[in-house]
Amino acid sequence: MDQQKRKTNRKWRRAIRQRNRIRAAGTRVRLSVHRTKKHISAQIIDDKAQKTLCAVTTVGKANVLKDAGNVKGAQAIGKRIAELAIKAGITEVAFDRGHYKYHGRVKALADAAREAGLKF
Repeated sequence: MDQQKRKTNRKWRRAIRQRNRIRAAGTRVRLSVHRTKKHISAQIIDDKAQKTLCAVTTVGKANVLKDAGNVKGAQAIGKRIAELAIKAGITEVAFDRGHYKYHGRVKALADAAREAGLKF
């Protein structure tokens, strides 16, 4: 197996492990993170009702961040999603990092959300 196939395989195994942990969390809503090279987004999803409760992204006209694709942008998104969640009455979430490693921008978003009042 070549290096790229191994890398892709590890990525999807991480995603499956992560999804199983979230299913085990049960009734909590989940904070899902998606990142690209230039942007990052987060949304809080209620899987039972199959609805997105609130979402924040660095893409679009509502974005006022200069540096959207770095750690500062991720921290701003984490803080904003926590504010929206608390306003909606959500205090506990299950953190869904998907297939991304808990490092860099994903970790910065999670730490900022915790500091702003969300419990994982």
